[in-house]
Amino acid sequence: MISEVSVAGQKQGSLVGLRAPNDNNPVYDVSSQDIICQKQGRTSNKIINVKPGDEIGAYFGHVIGGAQFANDPDNPIAKSHKGPITAWLAKVDNAATASKTGLKWFKIWEDTFNPSSKKWGVDNMIANQGWVKFQMPQCIAPGDYLMRVEILALHSAHQNMGAQFYMSCAQLRISGSGTFSPSQTVSFPGAYKQNDPSILVNIYGLTGQPDNGGKTYNAPGNVPVIQC
Repeated sequence: MISEVSVAGQKQGSLVGLRAPNDNNPVYDVSSQDIICQKQGRTSNKIINVKPGDEIGAYFGHVIGGAQFANDPDNPIAKSHKGPITAWLAKVDNAATASKTGLKWFKIWEDTFNPSSKKWGVDNMIANQGWVKFQMPQCIAPGDYLMRVEILALHSAHQNMGAQFYMSCAQLRISGSGTFSPSQTVSFPGAYKQNDPSILVNIYGLTGQPDNGGKTYNAPGNVPVIQC
């Protein structure tokens, strides 16, 4: 789960500006309301201020606060949980009070799979000690947004309902003078289907390694990252 956000290198504090679950159990059912911002848990009353172009960080941890004990092998997530990480935005009237349902989401960043290095987004997140970092696009129009950052763990995705989704939503207020209006949006639930080839997939190649058989991997959702 995500337990902290950073903006331009400044950590915002544990659970500040976040809608986060109370446990670290994944979501399996893509038609569930839980696929939006995870299961209902804690909702901060804070909104995080962001400028276009700021570096945004999302910290994933095995539990709130990080490792459960020294050298916790499952922190920030078990190394077996290979898969992509994606980040999405949805415009809202008030990020602190807006309902998570009925929103139109667009993708602002992704780290999927590199067939050359055989590295997944999760591998890069683990190497960065739980942090994923990306730039808030310069063109984003000012206003309040929910930001959804998701890990999709594919180690058991060869069976129906085997893919594991871990996500939280952050409450953002973006400043600036951008004018971007997305031409392609998706709804959650709705963006994903249980039998999508990116969700019902065997990522283990002929040698038994999680290398997707050397093929490229497209994250589910059927929309590209926006281009400013």
